[in-house]
Amino acid sequence: MRWILLIATLFALVICFTRHTGGAMGAWLMLSLLGIFATVLAFVQARISASSRDDGMLSEYDLQQLRAGKEPLKHQRDDG
Repeated sequence: MRWILLIATLFALVICFTRHTGGAMGAWLMLSLLGIFATVLAFVQARISASSRDDGMLSEYDLQQLRAGKEPLKHQRDDG
């Protein structure tokens, strides 16, 4: 979806600079500015969701320990 927003925004920007009347140019410029804002937010949302933790990473016991202000269990990793 974010790539479609980017392409639509670039298309609106190109159309803005090819218009000869002020009203059409202003309307397409406003549409492209809104598209830039939406595109930036879409890419930020994708970046945040890519680096966030899954909901199921902590067990119920670990969540209870965190709510009580204690350290959750630290599972040993086998690094070899």
